[in-house]
Amino acid sequence: MIITISGMPGSGKSTVAKILARRLRMKRYYVGMMRRKMAKEMGMTLAEFNKLGEKEDWTDRKVDDYQKKLGEKEDNFVIEGRTSFFLMPQSVKVFLDVDMKVGAKRIFDELKKGECGRNEGEFKTLKEAEKSVIERHTSDVRRYKKYYGVDITDKSQYDMIIDTTRLSPKQAVEKIIAEIKKLKK
Repeated sequence: MIITISGMPGSGKSTVAKILARRLRMKRYYVGMMRRKMAKEMGMTLAEFNKLGEKEDWTDRKVDDYQKKLGEKEDNFVIEGRTSFFLMPQSVKVFLDVDMKVGAKRIFDELKKGECGRNEGEFKTLKEAEKSVIERHTSDVRRYKKYYGVDITDKSQYDMIIDTTRLSPKQAVEKIIAEIKKLKK
């Protein structure tokens, strides 16, 4: 079984994927970190890299080609990425939703700690983080519609939608596991 986790910025995708993979004893892949690393190697923030990606498809295609091949040759893993559900249609597709302000606050708080490696730039205020989250999400939606003709926010494409606004990561994982058990029946 392949479990793909997509969702809104700050919805807890990375944390949930980590816990879920550990609970299910599966390997975990993190597409966002691959893109962040590519951006950093070019001396760019993720936002700058996403802007470049609106004109240059290689910024996404390199990582997406990797995901597609991974889904064809491996099984039994959790992968988090905005397009993973689309590139691995055989997967159990999870979308983590969150109120944008809550997601931005989570990202802002994580960046303040300075240990996350998000490469999203520095925000002096929560308002700056909120603006950045909206811009990032808009860029993601624009790029994937342009390059793949897919709307990553169309929730009808997912097997389950979990709103994490008021959930802890562990609670979200419990909901996912319960839904997977229902899907298996």
